[in-house]
Amino acid sequence: MTELRTPPATRVHEVDAVRGFALAGILVANIGFFADPGYAMADGSMPITEGPVAWAITALVLTKFYIVFSFLFGYSFTLQMRAAERAGASVKARTLRRCLGLFVIGALHGILLWIGDILTLYAVLGLALLAMRNLRPKTAVVTGSVIVGVITLLLGALAWLSTLDPAAGQTPAADPAQAARALSLATGGPLDFLTLQLELYPPIAVLVWLGQGPMALAMFLFGLAAGKRRLLEDTGRWERLLPGIQWIGFGIGLPGGILLAWTSGEAGPWELAGMALNTVTSILLAAAYVATLLRVIRRFPAAGRVLAPAGRVAASNYVGQSLLACLIFTGYGLGLAGSLSPLAVMGVAALIYTLLLWLSAMWLRSHRYGPIEYVLRRVTNGA
Repeated sequence: MTELRTPPATRVHEVDAVRGFALAGILVANIGFFADPGYAMADGSMPITEGPVAWAITALVLTKFYIVFSFLFGYSFTLQMRAAERAGASVKARTLRRCLGLFVIGALHGILLWIGDILTLYAVLGLALLAMRNLRPKTAVVTGSVIVGVITLLLGALAWLSTLDPAAGQTPAADPAQAARALSLATGGPLDFLTLQLELYPPIAVLVWLGQGPMALAMFLFGLAAGKRRLLEDTGRWERLLPGIQWIGFGIGLPGGILLAWTSGEAGPWELAGMALNTVTSILLAAAYVATLLRVIRRFPAAGRVLAPAGRVAASNYVGQSLLACLIFTGYGLGLAGSLSPLAVMGVAALIYTLLLWLSAMWLRSHRYGPIEYVLRRVTNGA
């Protein structure tokens, strides 16, 4: 790897900082499974927890940060297109190779570490984005908005139908025996945990693809439009929009998040109605988070310098979060799953995130790319 002590000139500092910030939300949203995988039933359902910590995570974190990540994927796609054009390389060939590499890495990540992996989904949706790369920004925004609208209407229709049939939308009761078995496998040893992974990864992957795929594609298109307009590179343009984004985002997004938390776990139409509304309000709240961060970075540039290194090696950090969580909670390491309180789990998340921020900064003092970014770059460039 090449010695480099300054970021490459083609990188956008704000994109890296926002991506580094989004990693924190991704970790908080995911770490609950590692902390108590006994809640992951054999039918592929995700952990459901109760209490104030779970309530706050549902209201403020869940579905918000993968939206930011997906938007940035679409934005970064435009930067990669420009890089390919400057190098005289084929955008299509580079993207195909990159998506293939991303899919392989995601599959390994999902099987070995984190069953909720999203990289395979991004790899497949990256091909769709490649096919739509010539869309005008306005068309991309309209297409993404239609996707969001369809998701909202479908969930709303399901909520209405569930009022006609009280049995519809009911969540099957968790089987304590299955939960105990899952927790035992998770903490029993490396091979036991791998057995659990192999059992749960296929059904969870289907849920991730179906549940997050359409929204992720919409965010890809919004990011594509923003990237073509160089929204995050033209600081004078976005800076004057930020206060309005904050007022709208927090004013509408926060009540939507609170409603989602309030209706979460409620069987039938209320939960579906909360999910339908959250489809729109989560986007607004995510936008408010990003707007707030950008204003903080403008006011306190040191904050951006702390976050940007993690964002530059985001894929390595994403996998690194899973690796560290496995070493702490599963049979790969300490096997602490099921033994920590929700508040203590959040403390572990803070420690993991802080450690990865430091490691990212240290690594980039002597390397240009993160370990996974280096592999992806080699695959992408065909070298």
